This record gives sequence, C-alpha cells and structure tokens, in this order.
Amino acid sequence: MAEHGTEIVMAEQPLRVRPCSIAAALGIVGERWSLQAIREMGYGVHRFARIAAYTGASRDMLADRLRKLENAGLVERRQYSEHPPRFEYHLTQAGQELFPVLLALQDWGNTWAVAEPAVQLVHDCGHPPHAVPTCRHCGAPVTPESVTAFPGRGVSVVRRDDSDGTSG
Repeated sequence: MAEHGTEIVMAEQPLRVRPCSIAAALGIVGERWSLQAIREMGYGVHRFARIAAYTGASRDMLADRLRKLENAGLVERRQYSEHPPRFEYHLTQAGQELFPVLLALQDWGNTWAVAEPAVQLVHDCGHPPHAVPTCRHCGAPVTPESVTAFPGRGVSVVRRDDSDGTSG
C-alpha cells in the first residue's frame, strides 16, 4: 500500500499478538463440536439428541456449544413442544453464511485428512461443488499470492520509507 512514499509491510510490524478476524471467528466456532453442530443443522438435523448422535458430542458438551452459538447469534432455538418444553436448533443468517467455510474444510479434509470421503455433496447441476474463493470485484481466483495484507482501521503500524528502506 503506497501512500506518499511509504509502504506498510505486515511482516515487519512489531512482534505482538495481532488483532485478527480469524482469531475472533475461531473464538466463536473454533471449539470442538461447534462446526460439527452447524454442519448437522445445515444437513437439516435440528433436534438436540440427533445432533449429539451424529456428532458424537456428549450432551453436556453439545449443550455448552449450542448455548455459545446461540449467544453469538449463529443458532436460534425454536420450541416445538410445550409439555415437556423441547427445542429445535436452527441456523440464523450468520450461521448459514458459514457454509463456504464448511465447504472449504470438507474439500481440504477430503484431499488431506481422509482416505475416502464419508459424505459427498452434489450441486444442483449434478457435480460436486468445490470451494474456490474468487474476488467479488473481478471474479479472478483468490490465492495467497494474489492478496496483500494491510492493517485495518485503528491499528497502529510502523511505516517503511520506500526510498531508503529504513523503518520509521
């Protein structure tokens, strides 16, 4: 990012914990069982006992994860029985928008983590979908080589003067 002869180089910033949207997202969905519960709701499984059975999570652990997902706005409870009170769990828009993340994890897992996929997804066109991130503006594929990281608003940075290569 060139601004008046200076460039911000993320790799040359002072060593400290970086504020990060990835870390913030993992704080919500990064605990074991959270993404698996979201996966099951995406498959149409909404009742607690069935989510527990399909994920292998203990009842206490799943209850904790679902409560955290609900508090974070990814899941909503819907009562389906009054006597006794029983609830189903459904994805909110925020939860549904995790689908590309799950698809990317499944793609990666199918390639690198399992010998044979246990589940295969098929798109409406009849072919398996693949997570291929593209730029919303130009439509080109997004790769680590095609993006540059710049600090967001409110982050203090060290600027390097392009003319002499020194830090300022």
